[in-house]
Amino acid sequence: MLSRLMCSPTNVASVTSATSRLVTRTSLVRRFSQNDDDVLARVKVAPIKRVNEPIETKKARLIYQSRKRGILETDLLLSRFAAKYLKTMTPQQLDEYDSLLNELDWDIYYWATKNYKTTPLPDRWKHSEVLAMLQEFSKNKDKEILRMPELDKY
Repeated sequence: MLSRLMCSPTNVASVTSATSRLVTRTSLVRRFSQNDDDVLARVKVAPIKRVNEPIETKKARLIYQSRKRGILETDLLLSRFAAKYLKTMTPQQLDEYDSLLNELDWDIYYWATKNYKTTPLPDRWKHSEVLAMLQEFSKNKDKEILRMPELDKY
């Protein structure tokens, strides 16, 4: 009776499923343990290369990417920044802003607020014109209450 219970199709499927999950978790742990568990290698997705993207399409995409980050603090900061500056940015500034938006949300937030102890500023951003603009903007000198701007502000 016990052998029939242990070998029933339901039990075999459960054991097989549990074994698969264990093997998957083990291989993931082994893979992520290599190279000092580099978090960026696990969470950062390579950006899509866009060739000959029209400037208006690019601006619309940057507005969307500025508003829909996933972290409220970064959403508010970048959406208000885009509403203020995106219309007047040069093509080079738009490219730089596009590259900045490919960074992780918390990194952008900490760099914008100059919290380098939490997230050190990489060399590639030390002379960034757009990041300097964002840092100045993040000071909120007018002490405005931050709300998501209406779409007609862009």
